[in-house]
Amino acid sequence: MKDAPGAETFDFVIVGGGTAGCVLANRLSADPATRVLLLEAGKRDNYHWVHVPIGYLYCIGNPRTDWMMKTAPEAGLNGRSLTYPRGKVLGGCSSVNGMIYMRGQAADYDRWRQMGNAGWGWDDVLPYFRRVEDHHAGGDDLHGAGGEWKVTRQRLTWDILHAVQRGAEEFGILPTDDFNGGTNEGSGFFEVNQKGGWRWNTAKAFLTPVKNRPNLKVVTEAHVAGVTLKDQRATGVTYERGGQEHRVSARAEVILAAGAINSPKLLELSGIGQSDRLSSLGIEPLHDLPGVGENLQDHLQIRTVFGVSGTRTLNELANSPWGKARMALEYAWRRSGPLSMAPSQFGMFTRSDPAMETPDLEYHVQPLSTDKLGDPLHPYPAITVSVCNLRPDSVGASHVTSRAQSKQPDIALNYLSAQRDRMVAVASVRQARKLMTARALAPYSPKELLPGPGYDDEASLLEKVGDIATTIFHPVGTCRMGSDPDAVVDTTLKVRGIAGLRVVDASIMPKIVSGNTASPVIMIAEKAADMILAERRG
Repeated sequence: MKDAPGAETFDFVIVGGGTAGCVLANRLSADPATRVLLLEAGKRDNYHWVHVPIGYLYCIGNPRTDWMMKTAPEAGLNGRSLTYPRGKVLGGCSSVNGMIYMRGQAADYDRWRQMGNAGWGWDDVLPYFRRVEDHHAGGDDLHGAGGEWKVTRQRLTWDILHAVQRGAEEFGILPTDDFNGGTNEGSGFFEVNQKGGWRWNTAKAFLTPVKNRPNLKVVTEAHVAGVTLKDQRATGVTYERGGQEHRVSARAEVILAAGAINSPKLLELSGIGQSDRLSSLGIEPLHDLPGVGENLQDHLQIRTVFGVSGTRTLNELANSPWGKARMALEYAWRRSGPLSMAPSQFGMFTRSDPAMETPDLEYHVQPLSTDKLGDPLHPYPAITVSVCNLRPDSVGASHVTSRAQSKQPDIALNYLSAQRDRMVAVASVRQARKLMTARALAPYSPKELLPGPGYDDEASLLEKVGDIATTIFHPVGTCRMGSDPDAVVDTTLKVRGIAGLRVVDASIMPKIVSGNTASPVIMIAEKAADMILAERRG
């Protein structure tokens, strides 16, 4: 590998042009006197399947847009190792995710504040959600208008999903038209981050409008090897591109926005983390910070599947040449229909136990079924009723196993290792089964296909859950915010003990939010930019 001569200097060097990085690049380069470098390991978001909503099926598992990670074998999943998609493209996971607009619950952020993170309660973060939002219904006390982050209604409907909503109401899960007012309890059709039937990622929202700023430089296919440190201060980064090593200096800060897996990886490769672990890998420990890579949390979803009759599902359309042609024509003509769909159209938030203060279950109901994501749809009409535990107790870790930048970390989620999570898993499957007995669904004759009849007692049902449960791609927490010795960043997201270094992405969450994670990450980046700029102004 060849060295490039000299080291270019910027005020801010942002590592990761994903969900958070695009927001930071926009905000920090607003001052023309400030030089900003954004480094992204993936390519630009000019791949057509990034923009067609159904294209997530062709982006996940595609090395063009996905880091192609895998988890360690999971004991709670009967020894299975899961594919673990992470966005490898400008826009990051916002370029490959399910496009669902979800903030979580007010109680999530109040819990962060109660854990000692002043300034991160619901009342503190709501203004940032509103500031970036361009809501289809306009602005009010809860929603914003005119921001960069488009929030729209979906452009298609399915009779079977309306029937599921009527059925849920029979069991006390009432309809709602807003999952984002602080409590997401109820049932409704997900709002999505789209515009005119196209995916709306953070690259389009925040980066494209400012790409011609002369003080902003964006470098793609830049693989950062680590942060350079001097006297307990981050001074820049080194990265490889096209077989050549580059060094860049940061006058003000290096900001890691590489996500919950790659940000702790970069810290460890830079000598920041658990000293004994780093020494054992031949990495010189420069700053002992035991929390790096710990506290990994994720949402595990259990996919129950029910065959139906007397209604249309995507299965029949996708398995028919005429159906495929019809879908393509509908999207080409009106930017609507199945090609405009998010992976999940209809959702429900409810409790696994009436004693829970707020909903702890999220349902994603889909008018389709398959053995697993990416497999062909079944040839018969069916729906998927996925359910996940929003606040799992099981905690894992992600750590490097080598000095090699190209090697993925060991990602151990420890799914279902906590007794309460196992109890919630069993309760959620039983609840999904009960919902399918609603009178409103009787005309469609739901028949359980997965987990399948015969798995009724707790032991056999939990065993089957281990066979069918999978990630919903929401890793957080590995650079946890806090003030205790195991916290990685403080409430301003500065790495504890290292000057000039912050982490701004899902890894800073002390506890996972009760919902999808993309929009909370945008909020985190917006709030971080405010703090950074306030300090810069003095």
